Amino acid sequence: MVRGVEGRVVIVGGGPVGMLLACELAGRGVRTVVIESRSAVSGCPRATTLHARAVQCLVRRGYLGGLVAGGGGGAAGVGGGRAPVSSLFHFAGMAGLVISVPSGEPEPVLKCAQEVLERHFERRARAAGVRILRGHRVTAIRQGPGGVSVTAQAPGGAAVVCRGAYLVGADGARSVVRRQAGFASRAYPATVSAMAGDVRLDEGSLEAGWQRTERGWIVAKPLEGGWVRLRTLNCSGAHPERDRPLVLEELRREVGWITGRDIVMGEGRWLSRFSDFSRLAACYRMGRIFLAGDAAHVHFPVGGQGLSTGVLDAVNLGWKLALAVRGEAGEGLLDTYDLERRPAAQRVIDHTRAQLTLMRPGPELEPLRALFGELVAKGGESGVLASMVSAQDTVLPGRDAGCSAWEGTFLHNTVLHTRQGQADVIGLLRQGRPLLLLFGDNRCTDGCAEQAEGWAGRVRVVHAEPVPDLACGALLVRPDGYIAWASEAEGPGAWASGADGPAAALRALFGPRAEVEATGVLAGAVS
Repeated sequence: MVRGVEGRVVIVGGGPVGMLLACELAGRGVRTVVIESRSAVSGCPRATTLHARAVQCLVRRGYLGGLVAGGGGGAAGVGGGRAPVSSLFHFAGMAGLVISVPSGEPEPVLKCAQEVLERHFERRARAAGVRILRGHRVTAIRQGPGGVSVTAQAPGGAAVVCRGAYLVGADGARSVVRRQAGFASRAYPATVSAMAGDVRLDEGSLEAGWQRTERGWIVAKPLEGGWVRLRTLNCSGAHPERDRPLVLEELRREVGWITGRDIVMGEGRWLSRFSDFSRLAACYRMGRIFLAGDAAHVHFPVGGQGLSTGVLDAVNLGWKLALAVRGEAGEGLLDTYDLERRPAAQRVIDHTRAQLTLMRPGPELEPLRALFGELVAKGGESGVLASMVSAQDTVLPGRDAGCSAWEGTFLHNTVLHTRQGQADVIGLLRQGRPLLLLFGDNRCTDGCAEQAEGWAGRVRVVHAEPVPDLACGALLVRPDGYIAWASEAEGPGAWASGADGPAAALRALFGPRAEVEATGVLAGAVS
């Protein structure tokens, strides 16, 4: 007997990206089903880093409570200081890269095991009503004009069919959804061989940290209980049997070959291989089917950017897909997911490949390594590299050539003095609703408020005193923190209600304006 499960959105893949996306959808009232082949969260060590832009977006949605410190959220006085917040990271194995964020933002680098994030997001998803089918292996997917269906095999062998309006494949690098739906990809073949695992070593046999030799790299990180987490990089070529299980003796020989001396290993766990194979889906959407996370993009893991890139996929897609399910999305809104996120993934692939080039042994690369080493060591001069690694350089494409320079940029946390008291951007975005921020009382703000009346139930309008760092009369801020529209007003009366207002951007996000029964924005929508 075939069992049926209904949901408005079906997500295949219950890792951090799939679970986060489920949280975003369910938190907006969308009935969501997650299908995951694993029966439980894996303890295998994987990603451990969330970078600044991913942290900033998650904090704005309230997902990192208990995992990060600071970052506002409505508390009085937050963001009042002027000093940026900084963390040290690395670039191509070179230590000292300074990643900074403006004051009022959380620490720019969050070190947290992927296993912890998965459990954290899964608890949130279950609390929001998401139905999670663990131990179910997807066998077939089908897309029709009215929706999608996913057939999966339950742990006992029975068939389960999940139906919904949309399907998202967040099922990793070997994505079943990507293959069965027929998504094309651009692939970059593997050129190096890498190994990973936790091992027990004689004390002092390997120095902790990143070590480059004439043959490759060793990365060693001491763990509790006497374990050492090892990563190796052999640049002599790709391994001919990439899928063959790694055994401790092979890892020991590899470490010995790279270091040039015998290393005694007494025990090993979580042994695996990886490479610099990279892939980017040619598109992130095919009709009602979407890709997110490693299903859409994979790259060499130097810099720890894979998890952050997938998290930003989920944050970008979640609110858009929820609007579409509720029939409130503007025409073409779902297509912006591909337009905004795929170029960001291509950029990650490109600069991780560039970092790997710097990491290759060989005297011919010494001048290049020395140059980048100077840039990293000087801190301020490495701002471009730091912004690139942390995704803080991401600017979304504007709607047209005449848009404001603010449009597509990220609104950093700022203290606002509103009619209801002091607040900050992080706290105002916690509800997951877009904001129309109106600064001061003038023709610009009056005209914006009047235009916004048609979307009163979907947009929160906030009147605030002018902010010196925001030289504009009004801002429309998306739920993910990016600016969708801005007025360039320099002073009172510089902007008049009309075609230049937020109406076009509101229409692009939420479709045609709704009729309102009374003049003014609906009760509860203004602060």
